[in-house]
Amino acid sequence: MVWDWKSGEPSAGPYIEKAKADFAKKHPDVTLEFVAQPFDQYYTLLGAAIQSGKGPDVMLFNGGGQIRDRVDALVPLDEYVAEDKQRLAGWDAFAKDGKTYAGPVTLQGHPIYYNKALYEKAGLDPASPATTWDKFLADCAAIAKAGAKCFALGNKEGAGIQFWMSALGSAILTAQEYDDWIAGKRDWNSPNVKRIFQLWKEAGDAGLNNEGANSTAMFNDAFALFQSAKAAHVIGLMSDVGHWKDFNEFLTPDKLGVMSAPVVTAGTTPSLAYDGGIGYAVAKWTKDPKVAADLVRSLTSTDALNAFYADAGAIASDTTIDVSQAGPAAATIVSQLKNGKPALHVALSSKTLDLMGRIAQQLLSGSISVDEAVKQLGASDQAG
Repeated sequence: MVWDWKSGEPSAGPYIEKAKADFAKKHPDVTLEFVAQPFDQYYTLLGAAIQSGKGPDVMLFNGGGQIRDRVDALVPLDEYVAEDKQRLAGWDAFAKDGKTYAGPVTLQGHPIYYNKALYEKAGLDPASPATTWDKFLADCAAIAKAGAKCFALGNKEGAGIQFWMSALGSAILTAQEYDDWIAGKRDWNSPNVKRIFQLWKEAGDAGLNNEGANSTAMFNDAFALFQSAKAAHVIGLMSDVGHWKDFNEFLTPDKLGVMSAPVVTAGTTPSLAYDGGIGYAVAKWTKDPKVAADLVRSLTSTDALNAFYADAGAIASDTTIDVSQAGPAAATIVSQLKNGKPALHVALSSKTLDLMGRIAQQLLSGSISVDEAVKQLGASDQAG
C-alpha cells in the first residue's frame, strides 16, 4: 500500500500509471494500492500510523524536516538505490546522518518569477531585471505607477517567509554564512541573517506586497494575483504547482521571466535555492523492504518522471529529461541547477519553521521587532 497526496490529482495520473507499469514488469504478482490522503492532514495521519507501527509500505514525503523528523520509522534505501544516484538529483533533502531514506521524485526550489508585460507597461526592460536591491526598489516604484504591486505574497499559512528566505538568502548571506547555515552552524545574531527579516518587514511597510498578505493563502490566492497581473513578481515553486507551467498558461511562455535575486550584500553571488522536493520512502514495518524499494525505484524511473514533467510540469529529479520544449522560464530554471544550493529554510526543523511562520505574520503586522524575532528563532533552532 502507498500513501501520498499526489496520486489522486489528474495531472499525476500518467506518472502513476507509468510507475505501476514499470513495477509490474518486476513484480507481476504484487497488487498495488495507492491511497491519496488530503495534504493538510497528511502528516497527522502519518504520525498516527507511525505510532501504531502499521500503515502503508511506501509513503511520500516532503524533503527536509518532515522526513528527517521521522527517519526512525523508515528503512535506509542506500543499498537498493545505488545505481540511481548519478541519474537523480536532490538526494540530500531525504538523507540524515549519511543515510538515504527516500528516492527523490521532483526538485523543489524558489525561483523569482516576473511578468514581462508588466515590465513593459512600467517602461522597464523585460530582458534585464534588476541585479541590485536598490535598482529593484526603483523598478518596484515604476511598477506601482503602472498600477501593480511589486510582490504577490500569501503568508496566511506562514509559508511566505520560507520562500522569501530561500529565494533572497544567497543575495544577503555571504557564501561562508550560507554554507555554515546549511551545515547547521547558524548565527542568528549575524547582521546578514537579521537583514533577511528586516527586508521582509521593510517590503511590507513600503507597500510592495498585495494588501492583506497575512490573510492571503499562498496556495493558490497569491499565485492567482500574479497570474492576473495584479503583481509583477512572485516567489514561486519549480514543481507541479505555483510554477512555470501554471504561469505559462496565463502569462504565455514569452511573457514569463525568471530572475536571480537582486544583490543586497555586496560581493554575494545569488544562486537558485533548491532541494529534493518530494520523494517516496519505505516504512520499517513493511514485510519485504526489497519489493517496497523496487516500487520506489519505479516511482523514480525515467519514463515515469518524464510523464510527471510533461503532464504536471514538475522539474523532475531525473537530470536526463529534456525540458527545451517547455519555454524560456523552465529552461532558465534548469540551467541554474548546476550552480544552485540547498534552500535555507529546508535546513530548519519543522518546529522552527512553524514558529517562523507565526513570527513572519507578526513582523508584517508590526507586533514584533526584528531583534525579538531572531532571538526567538535562534532559541528554537538551538533547542533542536
